[in-house]
Amino acid sequence: MASEIKQGTLELVNHLPILQVITPMLIAPILVVLNNKTLSWLLSFLGALACLFISILLMQTVSDGSILTYYLGGWVPPIGIEYRIDAANAILLFLISIISAIVLIFSYSSLHAEIPEEKHTLFYSCFLLCLTGLLGVVATADIFNVFVFLEISSLSTYVLVAQGSYLDRRALSASFNYLIMGTIGATFFVIGIGYIYMATGSLNMMDIAERVSQIGDNRTIQAGFAFIVVGMGLKLAMVPLHVWLPNAYTFAPTVVTCFLAATATKVALYVLIRFVFSVFNYQDSFVNELFLLLLMPLAVVAMIAASVIAIFKQNLKKLLAYSSLAQIGYMLLGLSLMSQKGLSSSLVHMVNHGFTKAALFMSLGAFMLNTKNVYIKSLRGLGRSMPFTSAAFVIGGLSLIGVPGTAGFISKWLLLEAALETGYWLVAILIIASSLFAVIYIWKIIEVLYFSESTETYSEVSVLTLMPIWILALFCIFLGINTSLTVDLANMATEILFK
Repeated sequence: MASEIKQGTLELVNHLPILQVITPMLIAPILVVLNNKTLSWLLSFLGALACLFISILLMQTVSDGSILTYYLGGWVPPIGIEYRIDAANAILLFLISIISAIVLIFSYSSLHAEIPEEKHTLFYSCFLLCLTGLLGVVATADIFNVFVFLEISSLSTYVLVAQGSYLDRRALSASFNYLIMGTIGATFFVIGIGYIYMATGSLNMMDIAERVSQIGDNRTIQAGFAFIVVGMGLKLAMVPLHVWLPNAYTFAPTVVTCFLAATATKVALYVLIRFVFSVFNYQDSFVNELFLLLLMPLAVVAMIAASVIAIFKQNLKKLLAYSSLAQIGYMLLGLSLMSQKGLSSSLVHMVNHGFTKAALFMSLGAFMLNTKNVYIKSLRGLGRSMPFTSAAFVIGGLSLIGVPGTAGFISKWLLLEAALETGYWLVAILIIASSLFAVIYIWKIIEVLYFSESTETYSEVSVLTLMPIWILALFCIFLGINTSLTVDLANMATEILFK
């Protein structure tokens, strides 16, 4: 049984959940007042490092199965707002924090190529607000608070995506489409919250779970759950609610694409996981049938269809965007299996894919700094003129495929085991088929990098630009060899959620 660390036990530790969220939120307005590009970057980076340090402390605190709670203003739930940290969200807080810090290192040298310097301060301020929203969504145990933080992250994300218009006006269109779809998703989500509150009279997750178990089958609660699934389906780009994602990833600044691809959709999936296991009863026939008959087929379609589409894309950012849709299918499939191993594979893949896709998009961003192009033909011969960036891209590509020794292999292996364990042999075959499609489009890029003649000569990017790329690439290898950080925490989180 997981033990709870109540307030007053360890004063500093008890305040870590709120410090995790308010640190970037407090820095964001300061940047606007200072209005200095260099100071804005430095304060943003220090804020991200502080969040990373706090997330590591939180992981250590809950690594024994403990649950850390924080009551805002001292108001005890269900009246007050509770922040609740366990193994399930501690690992995601770590992912968001470390990706934000790494991406900010990359932004120092790359941002000037895509965004005018006079907008850098506002960019970093919006970035920190987006970070605040994502951390808040993961940390809170109040369902209306989840909605509030989702809107904070979404509104800032729309602005960040639109900044790509400096080079391509299509970023404005992509941002507007994202805004429309995101607003529809948020509307569905808040309607679902309204139904739940109507039926239970509470907004605290643990309190709602207790009342739902007492009420039993209830049409209002089921309707609320259905609305929440659709709302989060839009936010996590679940096929066929994915139409906003390819253009948003393609036309946003590279820094934004790296951050969103590694974190945003994972946070939306986490919300869905948390509602299924911490608010509703995962054993309920309505919940099981919804995932088995609807979400599992959609996840399989995403795995196959998005991978096939990626093969034919010449725009590399769009290729990786469709690849992300396929990977979202893997994560959703693990959840829809409704088994401990399936959920564990989803949690592991959320982290592993976060590092993998960030490494790929960041490597592509380094190529773009030289070639000023995102099409595959622009990479001709760059394997020789930009060997370090190209090698990092190859490592990320191997992890995306799921080659043994990389992070992607671990999560795909767990998903295969979960599918076979639950008797879904056809699904297991389709998982392998989707990975083979990934071999095709990754090899297509490697072939151009190393086996094509370059028409122009480029030099390798700076050490400051290479450093974050290789940090991510090394994580792809480290998490494929040492699974204690991901698999052990995911198994512990699964035990807590399934109890």
